[in-house]
Amino acid sequence: MFEIFGIPSQALFGQLLLGLINGSFYALLSLGLAVIFGMLNIINFTHGAQYMLGAFVAYLLLQHTGIGYWPALIIAPILVVALGIVIERTMLQWLYKLDHLYGLLLTFGLALIIEGLARNQYGSAGLPYAMPDSLRGGQNLGFMFLPNYRAWVVVASLAVCLSTWFVIERTRVGAYLRAATENPTLVRAFGINVPRMVTLTYGFGVGLAALAGVMAAPIYNVSPQMGSSLIIVVFAVVVIGGMGSIMGAIVTGFGLGIIEGLTKVFFPEASNTVIFIIMAIVLLVRPAGLFGRTA
Repeated sequence: MFEIFGIPSQALFGQLLLGLINGSFYALLSLGLAVIFGMLNIINFTHGAQYMLGAFVAYLLLQHTGIGYWPALIIAPILVVALGIVIERTMLQWLYKLDHLYGLLLTFGLALIIEGLARNQYGSAGLPYAMPDSLRGGQNLGFMFLPNYRAWVVVASLAVCLSTWFVIERTRVGAYLRAATENPTLVRAFGINVPRMVTLTYGFGVGLAALAGVMAAPIYNVSPQMGSSLIIVVFAVVVIGGMGSIMGAIVTGFGLGIIEGLTKVFFPEASNTVIFIIMAIVLLVRPAGLFGRTA
């Protein structure tokens, strides 16, 4: 074992890995928020509850049907997306032309209801969820031990984030989505069903949150509070990256996760507040966010 800046390499790289893990979930969740806000103009405070629901659906699938991790990665997001579409069609669609505050209050109330129901049914203690056998163990890299599952989470999150960015920014579907937010009347004139596109966009953002929940379940356990404890940090990540910015959500999510991990090594007392300190500085210097468009 060797030292870097007087710190054992295993401790330093271990915290870097932890930062990457947290950054993976920050990026996935903030990406979903950015997609929903950028395309629908809604601040979706239900995002943390939908992240929690993804983990709970995976847990219930395993407990009651024997469906394991790999099928749950597909089934759980689909089920949570279906619930999200119901919410969008019955509630959110009436708020798109109103002030952001209305959507924030509605989604915040829904988050409290969903979390309360889960806590009433399953209590506040975390429920264990086993990681797949194929990803157990790890690799000894010499300077640190790399768990296979955590490496998979980082790689899978990065792949999903970059694929989402490519679809929205570099494909015809993404061009239609962006055009629908700027001029829905013109897009409708080309025969495109804008309400359906908006619904599917919201569903996709919800699906990213649920996918993150399934991936987080073996690491953090399944708890009704797992979303509420994370969503405030994720909103800070979105603000720093720029509201509605896809690349901003990805870069800022991973970057702030790493910064948070390094802070735990060099200045542990500030590790819980460093992201909010950065947010305050960014808002003072660039209110639109690092990747946001200025008016």
